[in-house]
Amino acid sequence: MPCRFGQNLRLFPLGRNHTMSFKVHLEPSGREFSASPGESVLDAAIRQGVGLPYGCRNGQCGSCLGELLEGRVDYPSGRTEALAGQNPSACLLCQAVPLSDLRLNLREVARVGEIEVRTLPCRVAKKESLSHDVVRLYLKLPDNQRLQFFAGQYLNFLLGDGRKRAFSIANAPHDDALIELHLRHVPHGEFTDYVFERMKEKAILRIQAPLGTFVLRLDSDRPLILVGGGTGFAPLKGMLEHAFHIGLERPMHLYWGVRSRRDLYLPDLPERWVREHPSFRYTPVLSEPDPDWQGRRGFVHQAVVEDYPDLSGFDIYLSGPPVMVEAGRNAFVAQGMNPAHLFSDAFEYAADHPTPAPAGP
Repeated sequence: MPCRFGQNLRLFPLGRNHTMSFKVHLEPSGREFSASPGESVLDAAIRQGVGLPYGCRNGQCGSCLGELLEGRVDYPSGRTEALAGQNPSACLLCQAVPLSDLRLNLREVARVGEIEVRTLPCRVAKKESLSHDVVRLYLKLPDNQRLQFFAGQYLNFLLGDGRKRAFSIANAPHDDALIELHLRHVPHGEFTDYVFERMKEKAILRIQAPLGTFVLRLDSDRPLILVGGGTGFAPLKGMLEHAFHIGLERPMHLYWGVRSRRDLYLPDLPERWVREHPSFRYTPVLSEPDPDWQGRRGFVHQAVVEDYPDLSGFDIYLSGPPVMVEAGRNAFVAQGMNPAHLFSDAFEYAADHPTPAPAGP
């Protein structure tokens, strides 16, 4: 596929070192990031936590179009349908691979309100039991669609009678081939009864996404404390995987509060993060501990205040049932936390049926 560039563009020579990374400069923000050889501009931006707009990530929708002001790109995949009829300086970021340093003019996505909330069909690609009362769903969008979202956001399932059921997205934005959800079974909850008892893989559903402002803030240098109750672990998982992916080096401490050991439905995952990331710590807390439990006991927010008598210098992310979120907020403020540095997601219950929205413990 030939390169596309405007007639008046200044070209950067490749030089002798063809394995070098290339610098991508964005206008009008002035932000810069690097792209590795063979890496698309969009993939490089996602890898480094730079918010660029996108939709399908396969060259068809045109949501990621920018203007190439300087530099050279190639389209080795050949998937460039969205360039048809565009200005010669148009650059399709999801497919464009830099051949030199680039200067691009485009709109960045810096805040949650700047991502379009879309209604999309999806298929249940996989349904997996994680524990006695938690399943993991993997949702597949149509082949020409990808969901752009911030780590920590949620989606709504749109039911046939107009009701909605909301669940937190458990994967990180860079890992968006499928959408991962953790659903806890609420006895006699109409939707979760369906999911656990009758839903089959390949079932077709409709979703509305992305939603919510419970997202990882990257404009801070404060250490992070993340506190999850039950399936409140789900959005924190997405945040942590995003932080690890972009190389965030701030200290991070995850507290996961559940009733008993069996409720830690992905017990090996945080332990692996501890081994792989020196800046990460993990503390599970059981409120109804098993007789042989040797770890922390009690309520999860109490473990936090015991470990951190002064919370004034932290960002705190709190996700779980409303009673846990409220208790944590009050306790953390009493320990010196600045309320502006606490971000929370309280898992409320829907009014018409006891089905959680978002999914709660």
